[in-house]
Amino acid sequence: MTLHPIVQSVTGRIIARSRATRERYLARSRAAYGEKTQRAGLACANLAHALAAESDAGKARLAGTGRPNLAIVSAYNDMLSAHQPLGRYPAWIKQAAFAAGGSAQFAGGVPAMCDGITQGQAGMELSLFSRDVIAMSTAIALSHQMFDAALCLGVCDKIVPGMLIGALGFGHLPVVFVPAGPMPSGISNEEKARVRQRHAQGEVGRDALLTSEMGAYHAPGTCTFYGTANSNQMLMEIMGLHLPGASFVPPGSALREALTREAARHALGLAAGGGRFTPVAEVVDERALVNGIVGLLATGGSTNHTMHLVAIARAAGIAIDWDDFSALSAVVPLLARVYPNGGADVNQFQAAGGMAFLIRGLREAGLLHDEVTTVMGRGLEAYTRRPALRDGALVWEDGPAASADPSVLRGADAPFSPDGGLKLLRGNLGRAVIKVSAVAPGHRVVEAPARIFETQEALLDAFGRGELEHDMVAVLRFQGPRANGMPELHQLTPALSVLQGRGHRVALVTDGRMSGASGKVPAAIHVTPEACAGGPLARLRDGDRVRLDAVAGTLDVLGDVGWQTREPAGFDPEASAQGIGRDLFGVARAHADGAEQGASFFQWPQWAGR
Repeated sequence: MTLHPIVQSVTGRIIARSRATRERYLARSRAAYGEKTQRAGLACANLAHALAAESDAGKARLAGTGRPNLAIVSAYNDMLSAHQPLGRYPAWIKQAAFAAGGSAQFAGGVPAMCDGITQGQAGMELSLFSRDVIAMSTAIALSHQMFDAALCLGVCDKIVPGMLIGALGFGHLPVVFVPAGPMPSGISNEEKARVRQRHAQGEVGRDALLTSEMGAYHAPGTCTFYGTANSNQMLMEIMGLHLPGASFVPPGSALREALTREAARHALGLAAGGGRFTPVAEVVDERALVNGIVGLLATGGSTNHTMHLVAIARAAGIAIDWDDFSALSAVVPLLARVYPNGGADVNQFQAAGGMAFLIRGLREAGLLHDEVTTVMGRGLEAYTRRPALRDGALVWEDGPAASADPSVLRGADAPFSPDGGLKLLRGNLGRAVIKVSAVAPGHRVVEAPARIFETQEALLDAFGRGELEHDMVAVLRFQGPRANGMPELHQLTPALSVLQGRGHRVALVTDGRMSGASGKVPAAIHVTPEACAGGPLARLRDGDRVRLDAVAGTLDVLGDVGWQTREPAGFDPEASAQGIGRDLFGVARAHADGAEQGASFFQWPQWAGR
């Protein structure tokens, strides 16, 4: 397999720009590698505290310092469907680890908030920053020097990236991610969207809308559309942090339990002192990150990862930026059609061939680095296989050579589109990203007068009053990390979709987020620099002519209107500084990086400059 020259060149420039910081990160991590278990370095009083609640057998196992001990870090709660199945995992993991000669302890939990519940609510302004809180919570869980490898149990939007960022602070430890899998398919995503649009127009009431939503979100497991949660699972697999084929096996199945138990056994074998020592610092490198970006583009995955992958990379001493995403997007074909990029859900993606078929196709096309370290060893060949139970035993079998449903999943020789589903926009309004995989070609260029809003409610109120029945570029500003924590803006989608469906030329431009469910209305999101940090959006006024061109990759205000000399619009930080826990996040808003820098409030110690 010959690596595609663009993949090779992008990787080369990432390696070059990251050399100094990556070397410092690896030196720090490698200094902590050792032949003994971590608890061997603890004093007796320290160790006794960690054993006090164990059974007699557990005390005997852990008092000796020759066998590895696993940390279980979990995002379990029983409110969220995606994380409710994780409640059973610790017992399985402990049983499997003990039977295999090691041990496991529940090291700590991390918060798991749901963007689906907080969508359009004040709590959404805590969502993005919860990623960094999760990273810190993971670090606290792993800080006790009791653990020789970690199992991270998490699924959704900020949770998996946060866990990985935290785990990378312990680069000397092997880390295996353990997912829960998707819920069964409910009503179609198209039907769900149709009812939302009818509700936005006042054609159906709350009862009909709630019935529809409960038909879509109806059982334990991950939501089945291809948003950030399922993009997370794809990334952990293609970056070599899952067991092969683990991403989309449903909860409650015998195969899911078998994979979870095997994750424990496998992680024990990766610990220091064994023959397969595989610390996470060696897994998450420049090539693995490029593989992650390629997978994201090939599947039309979540735009949130234009921030999360940047932050993950920084935690590993690596610098990636949106130019890297853009260069790869030009050559990575779109191989999956999963809602909102098509009508299918992730269960149909799995049935069509899933990750094994996707990775096989990208690998054969020279679009993935194969010389990577994974939790399975060297290379990605193991990830072209999928798990199965044969006579009660877990085995891996060769994945399909052909898609079982070419309307959902295809090979690189017959893609849905020759390029990826993500575009970088540049212009006098800043830099932004747009997900075009769900946008029809006829809607990818919009030039229209700007209509300026500073809250979601103001836009929706204007829609309700019938004031938006015209071509427009809706500009929603003061929605960036420093302004209000960069909430997702999905409650705008039904209204904007209705306007587009009525024949109006409509686009959204915002320094906020739209996440993995970005739909058929063109949306330039994550505009950087954000308005409250001196970005050009603060100088726009109603009526300024704005052009969003996703074909040429531009985002500009047109004409000589003197907009650059205007005083920027005022921003009242108090509006998003109080209530629903927001008071506690002032330090996060004050120190957050821009979206292209990862939108993190961490002061990276190994990073040369900000």
